[in-house]
Amino acid sequence: MSDDVTTQSGEGSLETVDERVHTFWEVASAHARLNGVPAYFGPNVLDSVPPPAWSFGTGAEEADNLLALVLAGTKTATASAQWDYAADNEPLPEPGALSIILAGTGQPRALIETTDVEIVPFDQVTEEHARLEGEGDLSLDYWREVHEKFFREVATHAHGFVADMPVVCERFRVLYSE
Repeated sequence: MSDDVTTQSGEGSLETVDERVHTFWEVASAHARLNGVPAYFGPNVLDSVPPPAWSFGTGAEEADNLLALVLAGTKTATASAQWDYAADNEPLPEPGALSIILAGTGQPRALIETTDVEIVPFDQVTEEHARLEGEGDLSLDYWREVHEKFFREVATHAHGFVADMPVVCERFRVLYSE
């Protein structure tokens, strides 16, 4: 997120989302006892840089709903189009990677660690993965319906949707939450 994103804090002062993420990271990394985890460093070795901060979904309400599933322990997986990573020049997730999950308001709420990443064709995503995503009735049919729509509507790549498109199936665990 950029430094120009601001929200009104409870005491009436303006606070950037980046400041909230940095504060959350300081607390979360201490609570999660990340001393043994490779550090994310800033301009010098003494500056710890928070991991990427993002929210699930495409809007504030969806972000809050999916975050609630994460905080309840129902959602322990997510999926994304591999082609979007290439189109956005973003690296693929890797086991051990950390992320800060934001609420729809931009408030940091959870620190997660990616535990497993598998790339499979859309039409070969498993029932187990659909269940671990924790959404809807937890069925593969529901997962396919929702994700096909999602991949058609928010793709940043030019390939369009195809049944055998590569999907990044990512599992994660919550290390800390507020």
